[in-house]
Amino acid sequence: MSSKTDAKSESLLERFVSSFEKLDCLVLDEAFDYEAWVLGHVPPGKTGCERWAPVKCKTDRQYLDALYSKLPARFPPLYELLALSYRWEEVDIRRCTLLANPAGPDLGGLFLQMSHDPTLWTQLSRSGYIPFGKGTGGDYDPVCFDLKSRKKSADCRVVKINHEEILCNNRIKIVTEVASSFESLMLQTIALAEKT
Repeated sequence: MSSKTDAKSESLLERFVSSFEKLDCLVLDEAFDYEAWVLGHVPPGKTGCERWAPVKCKTDRQYLDALYSKLPARFPPLYELLALSYRWEEVDIRRCTLLANPAGPDLGGLFLQMSHDPTLWTQLSRSGYIPFGKGTGGDYDPVCFDLKSRKKSADCRVVKINHEEILCNNRIKIVTEVASSFESLMLQTIALAEKT
């Protein structure tokens, strides 16, 4: 990657992450553990709820390599850069809810988020999908990178998959295409935040 491409990617990531606060209230609830406090706790809101903020923190690439040993393929480059550059809790970006990349010494917390449901994880990863999100508003359907749609840029489309079809019928059924690529999802998210 050239330094010009790196600067463009870094700028896009910063705009994407800064959109989190405009699209989600970023409130810690009882389900979050103490490690969430490491994510730059901000003062309580009027409701008395504790809030979190994404934290920019450089993660050594060796931890990404360790994570890749458990995945069917690599992440799209922009998601890889996001995982190496920031830590965040679960966040609703309107098109989907991103799974957390929680604070910790490595990327083990991210893998636990992706694989927390062993039945879904096994079927999705065997079928060429990496879950990195879920539907919004309590929707349990996983949102995944569709590895079979990989482009020359190494990006791939983002799809939402029916979790009940996996759990009840052991088959993959795509509900919808969330975005044509992860970069496109980022750009859509930024645009939504700018309108808010």
